[in-house]
Amino acid sequence: MNKELLYKVLEDWYEMNHRILPWRETDDPYKIWISEIILQQTRVAQGMEYYHRLVTRFPDIQSLADAEEDEVLLYWQGLGYYSRARNLHKAAQLMKNHEIFHLSNVECLKLKGEEIFAALKSMPGVGDYTAGAIASFAFDLPYPALDGNVYRVLSRLYDCEIAFDTTEGKKHFRKLAEDLLDREHPRLFNSAIMELGALHCVPTAPDCSTCPLNTWCKALANNTVELLPVRKPRPKVRDRYLEYTIYITPERTTLIHQRKGNDIWKHLWEFVCAERTGEEAIRRKAKGEKILELTHVLSHQKLHARFIIKNVPELPKIPDTLVVNLSELDNYAFSRLTLNAIEKLLITYHS
Repeated sequence: MNKELLYKVLEDWYEMNHRILPWRETDDPYKIWISEIILQQTRVAQGMEYYHRLVTRFPDIQSLADAEEDEVLLYWQGLGYYSRARNLHKAAQLMKNHEIFHLSNVECLKLKGEEIFAALKSMPGVGDYTAGAIASFAFDLPYPALDGNVYRVLSRLYDCEIAFDTTEGKKHFRKLAEDLLDREHPRLFNSAIMELGALHCVPTAPDCSTCPLNTWCKALANNTVELLPVRKPRPKVRDRYLEYTIYITPERTTLIHQRKGNDIWKHLWEFVCAERTGEEAIRRKAKGEKILELTHVLSHQKLHARFIIKNVPELPKIPDTLVVNLSELDNYAFSRLTLNAIEKLLITYHS
């Protein structure tokens, strides 16, 4: 493989075809870190709005560290995978005084590259990929950035049948990425190979005839493009049945509860909730003013939710609940499932 020619072809393609994205217009490690955390489980189109919201409200690491977790979750509301927001806040508090977020990039580069990478990787929610991405995009350091798009490009380029999301696969693909990396221009190369995966080497029906890397692509030569990349078998999806009761008084007050423990939506708010077994959910007849049934799919769970409005003269006494007016619901972070229910059920109440 003529790497120098591959670099030129790929990087020239990028210069002509890349999208203009705000986090590409900066070398600020804080803003790049925010963007990378958002994009871990989110498409660019959806992530753009949240990026602007977060960097407007929290323009630097100090402002993020000083915020309450509830406010960070509120600004993250609707984006899902809320552990990202909690880790973002925790990392800001741990790293708010670290020099990489305060020195100029030129001054930071007086540090050893491995010191910068190690500091980034020590942050909650930051692994090899995110640390590599920040190191290369902010400081132009020679670290690979391996996201889903890059895994796909590499698996096809090398016709690799190893599942990329296994321990063996992660090690193998990291070695491939390190060997292929343009160490003279790591920021440009990482941007280019990620963009190629996002725009051209797409999951299904890629246009291989116009791909800038088709000369080197072993999967194209072996007619295995559509079979790659390989993933490990996904775990069985678990069904859960949730019944929410929305009590409403004549004064338009209701009860909400903040989720605790290590279950889904930790520290988000919800209405009074009871989890049922499948049989209970089928047998039980809900009684209320309005009833809404919704299905919400998470990575390994399928949630069957029933929301019931009950108009009551006064709110029941339920431990660990908070009394709020319906007009105040916007001040609390809810899951997307509950937000959908609020929009559909409470349109005549919530203003």
